[in-house]
Parts: sequence; structure tokens; C-alpha cells
Amino acid sequence: MKGKLTVLMVTAFVDMLGLIIIFPLLPFYATRLGASAAMVGALVAAFSVAQLVSAPGWGWMSDRYGRRPAILFGLLISAVAYVIFAFAGTLWLLFLSRIIQGLGGGTIGVVQAYVADISEGKDRAKSLGWLSAVTSLGAVIGPAIGSVLVRAGGHTAPGLGSASLCIFVSIFAWRFLRESKEATTTHDHAGVAPSTGAGAIRGVIVHPKAPASRLIWLYAVAIGAFYGTTPMLPLVLADRLGINETNVGYFVMYIGGIGVIVRTGILGRMIEWLGEVKLARLGLVFLAMGLVSVARIYTYPTMLVALTLMPVGTAFVFPCVTAMLSRVVPQRDRGLYMGVQHTFGGVSRVAFPLMAGYGMDVFGKGVPFVIAGVMVMMCLVLTIAMEDSPQPSIADSPPAAA
Repeated sequence: MKGKLTVLMVTAFVDMLGLIIIFPLLPFYATRLGASAAMVGALVAAFSVAQLVSAPGWGWMSDRYGRRPAILFGLLISAVAYVIFAFAGTLWLLFLSRIIQGLGGGTIGVVQAYVADISEGKDRAKSLGWLSAVTSLGAVIGPAIGSVLVRAGGHTAPGLGSASLCIFVSIFAWRFLRESKEATTTHDHAGVAPSTGAGAIRGVIVHPKAPASRLIWLYAVAIGAFYGTTPMLPLVLADRLGINETNVGYFVMYIGGIGVIVRTGILGRMIEWLGEVKLARLGLVFLAMGLVSVARIYTYPTMLVALTLMPVGTAFVFPCVTAMLSRVVPQRDRGLYMGVQHTFGGVSRVAFPLMAGYGMDVFGKGVPFVIAGVMVMMCLVLTIAMEDSPQPSIADSPPAAA
């Protein structure tokens, strides 16, 4: 198990490194081409639109044909996207690159399902936390690399660098990453038809009180509030603290660094102390407080508070929610439901940037972060009685569609 997990983490780290190299540069590239804040929000959302459309398909494919081929194809698609980003001289090419990035990024649920496949139930949240930690480490290093590449090689260098990393890690994964699903096949449960993406999505909507549905809704709001608004954070920092594209990477790097420290240093002990449900609640509170604090950023100390609370909150919420989801859905549909979770998260990550961009243009740069924080706090109601959620047998029908 450790060998497979190590190879997967190396793959996930390099993949995230490529994505994050260009992540904080997007608002500056877009505004240089004449984009408004609302247009920047649309560019951010384009990634999530493509991801939400592709995630259930990737999950279904990985359940039926294996996690490994899905991960490899996703990496190669991402490499194409970064090349387009490198040479994008118009807004429509930036949109195209973001859409293709989203198609490749739809495999994130497959990666999480891989971890769930090879982890014992009691260690699953911790393993998912380690996976998040290595991707956060990519978020620590990537922004600084992006800023260095801009200074050293011009505006094409970050995109070409990210594409090179994707090609490198796809070769590495093809050579060393082994399939995780030897013990799980489509014939494991005779007479039980596998779920479909459309059926699983419909079940989450029609049965919102089911354990899996509540976890997916909670995940969707929290991830939208964080990842849907933080891409707009450079606009706040530029307006109030004079930060620009040559140094913004270091501030995004700090957010990722806090995530790495929490996930590798204290997450496991916090899970043992509080349990997954209580820790997820605490994470929601921290995330909400951090988002609201962004609206008050006028000094560096206030910025430090906001940029600390947000990653601590997400480090607590996301591994716990994903681990709980992996247990309340049947094993045969784990990849599918991980994909569905990211579909709902993708819808949220479309809505939040669009609303944030519009809100910045109309109401001011801090207002969207306050609204996002309030919505995260409201998610606490979804955790009521979650400790008593049933744990289905492998052959159970999906609880979200029951």
C-alpha cells in the first residue's frame, strides 16, 4: 500500500505543481488582455465547468476500466492545455486553455478513489490528508516558480513549464503507478446494476437528506467558497496592498504552506482527538472566519490572519468529508461518487467566481468574501446527526439515490 501511495503522491504533487504555476498569474494575464473582474471570474469558472462535466465520466471509467488509465489520460490532456495557455494572445484562447485544463482536472475524484481503494477505513482520512498535503506542497512551490519563470522567460514560460511537468509525470506514472482495483471488478456483485453518473447526480438532488447527499452538498459549498473566491484574491491584494504578478505567488505560496503543515503535522492527531465529524465542523468555522477576514484586509497583519484561517479550515474539512463519503457509498461505485462530488463542487466553483467577480465590480472587492463566509457557516446544519450516519455493506444501493 505504501509503495502505491508514494507513487500516487509524487504524481499528484507534480500535476498540482504545473497547475499552480499558472494559477495566480491568470488574473494578470486576463486583465492585460482587457478583461474585467467579472471576465476573470468567468475564466476561473471555465475550468470548473469542464471539470464538473467530465468528473462523473472519469469516475465511471475508472470504476469499470481502472484508475491508472484515467489518471494517465488526464495528465496528457492537461499538458495540451498548458501549451495553449503559454501562447494565448486573446481572451478566447485563455478560455480554451481553461476548459481543456478542466477536462484533464476532472480526474481528481479518480485520484481520491485510488487512495480510498488502498487505505484501511480508519486511516482513510489521514491518507487523503497526506494526498492533500502533497498537492498543497505543490501550491507552496508553484506560485513562486511561476513568478520566477515570468521574470526569466517571459509570459510563455509558465505555460510551457507546466506542460513539461505534465509530460514528465505522465511518463513517471506510466512506468511506476500500479492499478489499485485488482480486488474490485464489475462482477463482484451479481444482480446489482452499477449506478450511472446521471442517476447518482439525480439521487443527490432528489434525496438531499441522505448521508452521501449531505456530504456532497457540504463539500460543494465549502470548495466553492474557497476555490471559487481565492482566485479573485490577487485583485484584493493588488488594490489594497500594491501586490503585483511578480510577487503575488509568494502570498499564494503561504496559503499552500499552511495547508501542508496542518495536513502533515496535526491532521491525524486531530482526527483521533475529535473524530471526522467534529473536525469537519471546526474546519467550517475556521474557513468561514478566514473568508470574512479577507474583506478587512487593509494591512499585512489582517492579511496574515485571513490567509492562515482559510487553509487551516480546508485542511480539516475536505479530507474528513471525502473519507466519510467513501464509507457511505458502495465500494463498487466509489470512483463514480467521488466524481459526482467533484461535479457538484465544480458547479459551485462556477457559481462562486461569477458571483464574486460581479460582486467586486458592483459592491466592492470585499463583499463576495463575506457572503461566501456566511454560506460556509450555514453548512453546519448539514452535519447534524452525521455521527449516526449508517455504514452500508458493499452490496448496498447508493444511499444518495435510495
